[in-house]
Amino acid sequence: MELAGVPALVVHPAFDHADPERPLPQVPWLLWMHGRTVSKEIDPGRFLRLMREGIGSVAVDLPGHGDRCIPALQSAPRALEVVERMAGEVDAVVDAVCALGGFDASRCAIGGMSAGGMAAIIRLLTPHPFCAAALESTVGDWEALRGRELDDPTRIDRLNPIERLDGWRSIPLLVLHNEGDQWAPVDAQRCFVAAIRARASKPEIVEMHEFRETGAPAEHAGFGRFGAQAKTIHTEFLTRAFGLH
Repeated sequence: MELAGVPALVVHPAFDHADPERPLPQVPWLLWMHGRTVSKEIDPGRFLRLMREGIGSVAVDLPGHGDRCIPALQSAPRALEVVERMAGEVDAVVDAVCALGGFDASRCAIGGMSAGGMAAIIRLLTPHPFCAAALESTVGDWEALRGRELDDPTRIDRLNPIERLDGWRSIPLLVLHNEGDQWAPVDAQRCFVAAIRARASKPEIVEMHEFRETGAPAEHAGFGRFGAQAKTIHTEFLTRAFGLH
């Protein structure tokens, strides 16, 4: 389906295909954004685990990806353009989700992997409705991107999250990363996490888990042999953040 013009995969744990008109109970939910070159359908196991815990999911296609495929927008040099555009679409998507019914506007988390995680970070730098966030294989200190394929000097100078943390609101944050990530340098994300913890009302609400030698492509695309563990950490974090356990 489309939400505010953005292709979306919507999962509600109480949806009944035999009775699709039945009113749905209000559930907490996650807005999830995938990484570059893939689509919203990339990780159904994530949404299944959350569904079993009573958590809804809304996964959207980044600009130029999935059901709105534009190959040129999937190239590394245009990644930050895509990130900025996706961050600008988040509010309209959230409003559209809440208008569907069954998704609790007061219990909404945001997250993403790689480019999707970068879009989540950008959106979290200004007033927002989210009560938690989860980031995977992404970076919040964009200085580390200079000289790499994702280098976009104008946007790095204008949008670098670690330089704009005055707008960050203290919420539970989960960060998952591979130590050997060849695309999102772990040191840059460690610096970002340290900066967030320094501003947090309770530093312990900012969690970072690192994996080593996962076997994932470039140690970036997923968590390889630790994939199940990463999903468990993610699910348990959201159940705590939403007060379900």
